[in-house]
Amino acid sequence: MQQNIDIQKQLEIISRGTTEIISQEELKEYLTTKKQLRVKFGIDPTASDIHLGHTVILHKLRQFQDLGHKVIFIIGDFTARIGDPSGRDSTRPLLSEEEIIENAKTYTQQMFKILDKTKTEVVYNSQWLYHLGIDGLIQLCSKYTVARMLERDDFNFRYKNNLPITILEFIYPLLQGYDSVAVKADVEIGGNDQKFNLLMGRELQKDAGQKPQVVITMPLLEGTDGVRKMSKSYNNYISINDTPKDMFGKIMSIPDNIMLKYFELLTNEDMDKIKHMCETDPRNAKSYLAYLIVKQYYGESVAIYEKEQFDKIFKEKQVPDNIPEIKVEKQTYKLVDLLVKLNLVNSKNEAKRLILQGGIKINQKKVLENIEIDFNKVGHINLQIGKIKFAKIVSI
Repeated sequence: MQQNIDIQKQLEIISRGTTEIISQEELKEYLTTKKQLRVKFGIDPTASDIHLGHTVILHKLRQFQDLGHKVIFIIGDFTARIGDPSGRDSTRPLLSEEEIIENAKTYTQQMFKILDKTKTEVVYNSQWLYHLGIDGLIQLCSKYTVARMLERDDFNFRYKNNLPITILEFIYPLLQGYDSVAVKADVEIGGNDQKFNLLMGRELQKDAGQKPQVVITMPLLEGTDGVRKMSKSYNNYISINDTPKDMFGKIMSIPDNIMLKYFELLTNEDMDKIKHMCETDPRNAKSYLAYLIVKQYYGESVAIYEKEQFDKIFKEKQVPDNIPEIKVEKQTYKLVDLLVKLNLVNSKNEAKRLILQGGIKINQKKVLENIEIDFNKVGHINLQIGKIKFAKIVSI
């Protein structure tokens, strides 16, 4: 335990970027005891990748670990079969057991890019939910009324608009709350759309004779569009498995108005310094943000390299180093056909749109029409597609 950090400083660290803490007094009381807290976080393996939106909570968990506490990381392999209804206006599709198992493997690999393995206990909620049995489930369902469930905004919206709500979805918050009982959580952290589920844990712990967990909710991180929450469904996400180049480029594409939020939730930088930087030099502030995040996942030397390459393209208007080389036969190609053939775009329509918008460059010069390229006459060309995609096309 880091007992050398006073309680007020610990509260400041834990409170940074949070939406709500229920309650501050209970948290302070826990910290005053200097016991190692069991800090719970559960995630259903519904997709294979963890993106930066997920890491908001992982960073908060790491802060608890750095203060000496233990993270109880729950892989919701049982609850993933139901699907969390939080924030949904329709029922989630059910996943197969094979999909859940495969996704769970990747989650455990990715989370230790942030969390301290020595202070993390990984458990699967099937360990206790499978053994709950029908009697246990009946007991659990008797704890809450339908009227209380319909107090949830998402359920209330669907009920009023005659949209289906399955009985399974009603059961989901009860199962997530029971997880807190099973692991004897002192603190649970989740997104602010999870508040109902997290408070359910407090209620069920009280009923089980346990001290109720402190609930900490975190804001949802907007994606690269700056509007909707980061999600694979919206194609506005930055995966922690992205290449360093893609990660740096995607961060540089976020709108300026959400930069501060990214700094606050994804880094430990001093926010007074960052606010000044964002106000006086927003481009360099964003470049620093991209550097910090790439550094976290790939190391400092890679982050420095990606910053240099990005500056080469956008500041110095040069071609970056080590662009991929693609070989083509010596013949004449229409530009649109070449882009599609080499899988540099998804369709001919996308190629035509990029050309009309000036998004295609050959040897650093914009091409505004579907020209022909005769590789009998040219040995190679440097092709730029959009802002950050490059390829060297070589004839054979």
